[in-house]
Amino acid sequence: MDFSSKLLEQAVNEMAQLPGIGKRTALRMVLHLLKQPETQTLAMTKALEAFRTQVIFCKECHNLSDIPICEICSNPRRTNEQICVVEDIRDVMAIENTGQFKGKYHVLNGIISPIDGVGPQDLTIDALVEKVKQGEIKEVIFALSATMEGDTTIFYINKLLQPLGIRVSTIARGIPVGDELEYTDEVTLGRSILQRIPYEDSLSQ
Repeated sequence: MDFSSKLLEQAVNEMAQLPGIGKRTALRMVLHLLKQPETQTLAMTKALEAFRTQVIFCKECHNLSDIPICEICSNPRRTNEQICVVEDIRDVMAIENTGQFKGKYHVLNGIISPIDGVGPQDLTIDALVEKVKQGEIKEVIFALSATMEGDTTIFYINKLLQPLGIRVSTIARGIPVGDELEYTDEVTLGRSILQRIPYEDSLSQ
């Protein structure tokens, strides 16, 4: 692809690094931005810069946040006795949209995937175990995608939690095997949370 402008080429190359965006799509997006009012484009770049430089991880749940303790963790109306373990912020948003869960979350920031070079040490698993050891949590609910990597992650963490004597459950398999949580409709996801089952029972399904 030949460019008449080095600045255009640089913008396209940067945009093309986004997942699912090829050079041609990146070119259309960059040219679209060029047609917008300059103030609108600059506002977008400022928002991205602020997000990249100022967003942090919540000290309690490891979710993305603007403040040290996120709004969910600091909400006194949320129960501390239930904690829902998810892969990333997209799953928190999906579950929150159902309005069916009133506990708190623990974000692993990934799942165990040896083929991608992601091991238990790369996730926030140790922080989860330490949190459970404090004694206030009575139930850990796994809400990970129904994939081999998701099941492997649940199996690994469950073995660490077994000696602690708490209830460990997983969302019901209303979610098709192989599906990502964030793409599941709210009704199905909400029902899966309400109809969660003990993890040990899920192994026989």
